[in-house]
Amino acid sequence: MAPSKIKPKAKPKVGVFSFTSCEGCQLQILNLEKEFLDLLECIEIVNFREAMSEKGQDFEVAFVEGSITREEEVIEVKKIRSQAKVLVAIGACAHLGGVNNLKLLHPKETWVSSVYGRDDLFQDTIETKRVSDVVEVDHVIPGCPIDKGEFLRVLSSLLLGAKPALPDHPVCVECRSKANPCIIEEGGWCLGPVTRAGCDAICPSYGESCAGCRGLLPEGSVEELTEILMENGYTKKQVNSKLELYNLLQGIKK
Repeated sequence: MAPSKIKPKAKPKVGVFSFTSCEGCQLQILNLEKEFLDLLECIEIVNFREAMSEKGQDFEVAFVEGSITREEEVIEVKKIRSQAKVLVAIGACAHLGGVNNLKLLHPKETWVSSVYGRDDLFQDTIETKRVSDVVEVDHVIPGCPIDKGEFLRVLSSLLLGAKPALPDHPVCVECRSKANPCIIEEGGWCLGPVTRAGCDAICPSYGESCAGCRGLLPEGSVEELTEILMENGYTKKQVNSKLELYNLLQGIKK
């Protein structure tokens, strides 16, 4: 159901916030274009840095993008959580830690200098954390970036007072429904068998491997997939590096 069909008694006030990320998920919301105008009939956006200069603090629903990588971000996300009745983590960085996880594979003393060429910046840098590592998260919209249609579905559920549901099957199901050739069967690597669907298999549909940005399914067999990919010629270390790109904080078994 599109948000324009929903007529709540009072428009919920919404804030969209960003922490360590590329802010691509926020751009996906703005990419709704015509639907975004319909959206404004149902909600009142009071804080959204990518779209407005006002910074209202009376929001009821908070959409949070980005992982937490600085001490000041810990303080800020706790402040947002204390205000919001509902907090939704949007995108792989907020949900999984995102590519910001990769710094955890390197010595802490190299984090700043290797990126900025100097070590006198961002002295409050901490280990990458998912939003859920710091505060309670009510719902998640996975992906890198999020799917704008899924954003609308989740928001529609919230406006109706229903719990948003995520697909509980792997990306492979969407691939098969689109008659995509299987990248693994062709000798390549792909994390589709263990990754939550909902992206319409966009990467494999364009010949690219699924990198797992929507998170690993709890029942997905990483060990079995690893064995299959090793039969395709990949080393266990190479497979682990693919899994760790987005899912390092999900506790990959090595």
